[in-house]
Amino acid sequence: MNRRPSNIIQIQRYHSPCGDLMLGSFEGKLCLCDWAVEKHRDIVDIRLRKVLHANYEEKTSDIIEETSKQLDEYFDGKRKVFDIPLLFVGTDFQKKVWHKLLEIPYGTTISYGKLATLLDMPKAVRAVANANGANAISIIAPCHRVIGSDHSLTGYGGGLVAKKKLLELESAEDTLF
Repeated sequence: MNRRPSNIIQIQRYHSPCGDLMLGSFEGKLCLCDWAVEKHRDIVDIRLRKVLHANYEEKTSDIIEETSKQLDEYFDGKRKVFDIPLLFVGTDFQKKVWHKLLEIPYGTTISYGKLATLLDMPKAVRAVANANGANAISIIAPCHRVIGSDHSLTGYGGGLVAKKKLLELESAEDTLF
């Protein structure tokens, strides 16, 4: 039996200096802050709609307004930590990775290997990298702070130019390797 979507994810576009983001809120929490041109957009959208039994509706919400305000402060160099209720939608493993991303300090980068080690899964580097890439709440759950073990900028949903700009904005010089 197919369940018909009965819930609404409110979405709005946010124009950042690094490119457009899609912001989405569901039941008072941010569930989406993803690059509008991200190559995995469809996968993220399908996952959110399916798990939340929801459709998108283009309109704002208090959470979207607060997220926009905090993103403005971040891009103006006035905010280093976000204070927004989050709703991670994914597998338990993905959620574990995404919650760990929240612990990476502003201005700091970490390798995928170190992230896997911090999750007590040192051999799961590839799985951790895949979960990192499936993050639907970019910037706020700072997947841009995860880089290659050789300090290279590796794949990023918003593109490597956006990743580089975000790290430059944060003047990321500290590393947790």
